[in-house]
Amino acid sequence: MRTDIVFLHAPSVYDFRKKPIFYGPVSDVIPSSPVFEMYPVGFMTISSHLNAAGFRTRIVNVAVRMLQSDRFDAEELIRKLDSDVYAIDLHWMPHAHGAIELAKIVKKHHPDAKVEFGGLTSSYFYDELIRRPEIDLVMRGDTTEEPTVRMMEALQRGGDLSQVPNLVWKDSEGKVHDNGLTYSLESLDSIRFDYGSMIKNVLRNMDIKGALPWYGWDKLPLTSVFTVRGCSINCAECGGSHHANGSVVCRKRPAFRSPEKLAEDVDIIQSYLDTPIFIVGDLRQAGNGYAQRFLKECRERRIKNHVVVELFNGAGPDYFTEIDRSIEGGWSIEFSPDSHDESVRSALGKGYTNEAIERTIPTAFECGCSRFDLFYMNGLPFQDRESAMNSARAAKKLWASVKRDDGLFIYNAPFAPFVDPGSRIFENPEEWGYTLRARTLEDHRRLLDNPSWKHVLSYETKWMTRDDVAEISYDAAIELASCEHGAGRISKETFDQRVERTEFARDLMHRVDEIMLIEDPEERESKLWETKDEGMRMMNSTIANKKDLDWDAGSIWSNGPRVVCGLVRSFIRK
Repeated sequence: MRTDIVFLHAPSVYDFRKKPIFYGPVSDVIPSSPVFEMYPVGFMTISSHLNAAGFRTRIVNVAVRMLQSDRFDAEELIRKLDSDVYAIDLHWMPHAHGAIELAKIVKKHHPDAKVEFGGLTSSYFYDELIRRPEIDLVMRGDTTEEPTVRMMEALQRGGDLSQVPNLVWKDSEGKVHDNGLTYSLESLDSIRFDYGSMIKNVLRNMDIKGALPWYGWDKLPLTSVFTVRGCSINCAECGGSHHANGSVVCRKRPAFRSPEKLAEDVDIIQSYLDTPIFIVGDLRQAGNGYAQRFLKECRERRIKNHVVVELFNGAGPDYFTEIDRSIEGGWSIEFSPDSHDESVRSALGKGYTNEAIERTIPTAFECGCSRFDLFYMNGLPFQDRESAMNSARAAKKLWASVKRDDGLFIYNAPFAPFVDPGSRIFENPEEWGYTLRARTLEDHRRLLDNPSWKHVLSYETKWMTRDDVAEISYDAAIELASCEHGAGRISKETFDQRVERTEFARDLMHRVDEIMLIEDPEERESKLWETKDEGMRMMNSTIANKKDLDWDAGSIWSNGPRVVCGLVRSFIRK
């Protein structure tokens, strides 16, 4: 079926199935696999705006299709597509290899079509991207729904591309034009977060597999709503921090969605799907009044889906009690202190104390919280081995502070694979004690083509070499498992299995290190291929049990009747 624009999401590395890669623990604490097959929410919002403007859209998650079957031919699928524009996201840095390779394939089979890139990483490296022969357009910014509509109108209706805000483009002679980054919404209330539009697109294109947000989403779906674009917090390592947003997308202040519209988004999701809903961004970031208005609206709308709330600092019983009486379907918490070392955390830009963390967790459970996910990292500024290990050891005290059957999950993983472009660390690495191995987009793309996650790491610090970051990640995982067993939360058998898996992963990393020292390229490649099956087997849950991240939810197939009812309500609303 012909479309006006197709959104393509690439795997991190193309074609990962044909390369010997040991991914390591780089995605153990996120829903997607190390292929990073989860596409950004912009696919949904931009597609919804284009649909409303009369354009036909389609989303094809190439990475998911590749994970679903070794026999899937990505190039053949792209050859069969028929569209005027192919929009490829380069939002997260780990897609620097796969996104560009997909663009090459699109140009090979559709030389007259336009290839557009967008996302935060595209916004940072826009000049490097537009110089590539396979890329025609780069859309900069973080609220590009309306500019993309204007771009499509110009392309299809003979308009002037020079009038499209945020667009970098080539004319028919290959000359580059930069329209400047001028469009940035101050409120998100005009953005269409329309899951109904996504469902209708799937039905129209008859492609459920290709539209899945990540591999396995159809069996354990998780949805999300967004309080904000931008951030008021200035975490040094984060490409979505206040500093990064100012330098990369020219956002001077966060743009919030009103509490009433946010509650409406939650209500619309529950009209389609009985799935957990993750609220992205701390509800208190815009002030306590924002959170109170949102929760009041949830009470009036009777939200019966499970809701996951994010914390950017500690919270007390008043806030948690208000959540508990407002969400009928139960609630959980995600909290990322990054380190249990107060000096490290303070340097990052997170000024709350360990006491605040230790007080928040039991209080949340006392007020009705179903589960609490806590995340730590290794490879941070001012963090040495002892500091990193102490974050893992802190789990013992935290688990002791709650009941054994309280759902407290604690994770520890490496800061990997890259330092985010635009972050304070990336812009001033020496000031933060970092040595970066990649500065340009091409540098990052080449690193991704390495056979081991340790060799992909883009940095070292004054306190940890790459070897240290890798070894400490495995050591901390074992320490965390020991604390979990000591707290009576996992059996001796589960503990032994986790340690065995972690040590096997460590040994595989060492074997790849030794193979990389072989000078003869043919022998080296042959030896790497001998590790391929083991590397794929260790693809998920390398140092943590990835299934711990799952929320109880019915599959999308069990939600069929609700989807139909939701579509009917959507038609009535319109």
